[in-house]
Amino acid sequence: MPLALLALAVGAFGIGTTEFVIMGLLPEVAADYGVSIPTAGFLVTGYALGVVLGAPLMTVLGTRIPRKRMLMLLMGLFIAGNVLSALAPAFGVMLAGRVVASLAHGAFFGIGAVVAAELVAPEKKAGAIAMMFTGLTVANVVGVPLGTLVGQTLGWRVTFLIVAALGVAGLLGIARLVPELPRPAGGVRIRSELAAFRNVQVLLAMAMTVLGFGGVFAAITYITPMMTDVAGFADSSVTWLLVLFGLGMVAGNLIGGRYADRALMPMLYVSLAALAVTLAVFTLTAHSKAGAAVTVVLIGALGFATVPPLQKRVLDQAAGAPTLASAVNIGAFNLGNALAAWLGGLVIAAGLGWTAPNWVGAALAASALVLALVSGALERRTAGRAAPAGRVVAAAGARATTAAAPAHH
Repeated sequence: MPLALLALAVGAFGIGTTEFVIMGLLPEVAADYGVSIPTAGFLVTGYALGVVLGAPLMTVLGTRIPRKRMLMLLMGLFIAGNVLSALAPAFGVMLAGRVVASLAHGAFFGIGAVVAAELVAPEKKAGAIAMMFTGLTVANVVGVPLGTLVGQTLGWRVTFLIVAALGVAGLLGIARLVPELPRPAGGVRIRSELAAFRNVQVLLAMAMTVLGFGGVFAAITYITPMMTDVAGFADSSVTWLLVLFGLGMVAGNLIGGRYADRALMPMLYVSLAALAVTLAVFTLTAHSKAGAAVTVVLIGALGFATVPPLQKRVLDQAAGAPTLASAVNIGAFNLGNALAAWLGGLVIAAGLGWTAPNWVGAALAASALVLALVSGALERRTAGRAAPAGRVVAAAGARATTAAAPAHH
């Protein structure tokens, strides 16, 4: 794997840290600004919505800019947003800084996935995408716990300054290591990029992204009350449970990237089916400390095992114009997170208990599996129609060759 992927992974590490670290620092931020914790929660929601909206917006704005330069500009925007968050004198300014940083998120991963795939041989594309996403998964193991610890001891503003410094490291790495890739023939045209969304396979892949990864966040969003009130863990243990979840994400991401290059659709079938079953079983294992810990690792692993194959699926199906589709699919992950968290909250509010979101997650993952099976069936049907047509053309060509050949005596 080329060193350029390391630079992309560093940028991804910074983005992953800033996205998730705020969840552990909400009490400190709320106290500093004199707002309630639910109000401070807008820093999470605002970031997620910024990713969903920013992914297509920044990609469209960058259609005429070479991909390497666009990645550098996005890291610059990310740095500016985190510096603004760190220095914000009022809550509204802090929220604005979060939104500015989030605008870089979707486009960075979307364009970065295209660049990563172009840096390697065709049979290694999913592995290259997984290598970039490793930065995001490692952020959950290292960046978020350390960022939370720093924020609680030295102040949350120091955490965001450190995240901005990570952005500088990613920017310098991209400038130094990522090559100037040739632009697509005729440049990146918005009309051709939008045309990819008329492909039903692209839309199916994005729907799988929303539902499949959403299944993970239906459970993980409410992991704290589930682990403390149901499993019986102390509040201080939740951080380490999230580290276990992050370790599962790292492993699942690498495994998903490796096997998606060998058999993409079978990898999706297996991971989505196993994820649905694991989330359903979590309603039982959540009552045991050991069972809960093991299940949390499995949810992280199976959830992120779907990420490289889903991202590669979008790139493959939008092969002629992949940039916008790739970025929008990153937004789809965040849309799934927001949808799942909302649905999980509904079942808790309905009085169904802290483990009820696990059933929501299982239903979402099972729905994604159904869409994957539909997508695979459509692909086989299309291939089946193309094969006889190809044989007819080949036979006609053979007859024409025979007729044109001179007779030998």
